This record gives sequence, C-alpha cells and structure tokens, in this order.
Amino acid sequence: VQLQASGGGLVQAGGSLRLSCAASGLSFSSYAMSWFRQGPGKEREFVAAISRSGGTTHYADSVKGRFTISRDNAKNTVYLQMNNLKPEDTAVYYCAADRIITSSQWDYWGQGTQVTVSS
Repeated sequence: VQLQASGGGLVQAGGSLRLSCAASGLSFSSYAMSWFRQGPGKEREFVAAISRSGGTTHYADSVKGRFTISRDNAKNTVYLQMNNLKPEDTAVYYCAADRIITSSQWDYWGQGTQVTVSS
C-alpha cells in the first residue's frame, strides 16, 4: 500500500492550498481516509476524515469552516482544501487510510507534505 501526499508549500496567512493524496495497492473505495498533521514541537493531531463513499466527514474544531476534505474514488485520491490558512496551520500533513472512519489507529500512512504559513 502506498499513500503519496502532495500539494504542500509556502503560503501567506489568509491564503489557500489544496493537498492531494494518491493511493495505490488497496481497494480505495473500501477505505475511509483522513488527514493528520504534526507541527514543530507538537504531537500529531487529527485534522479531517471522510467515509468510504464520501457521505460522512469529520473535522477538528480548529479547522472547521476553513478546511474541506473530499475524495474521488475513480482517481483513488483524497483531497484537503485549506482556505484562510493561519500560521498555526504550519505542519507536516499526512494522509491515512483505514476500514472505518472512527478508527483510533489508522492502518496505512503516507509520507507527509510540508505546509508552511507565513504571517
């Protein structure tokens, strides 16, 4: 199983980025997908998750109203649209896959993509 995250970069506060995570080696539509992040000196934290069909989504309170998770099962890809970015959103962002959206230990992880938000 491979999860390849991309789309990170440097952006000014208030800007936007869209992260992508391309999955291979698994039956993508059978897996819930999620995004986590780990900021400098911080522990990894949950950001957002989406069910297998895309009909259910969950968000951390810190990103509600600013971030949107979506997926395209035909392309085996999950996205994270990030708007109104803040310096505290600076982190390495990881995508993960698991059979259930409420998993506490996600089965598969990508390598991460760096997002840096300047003030």
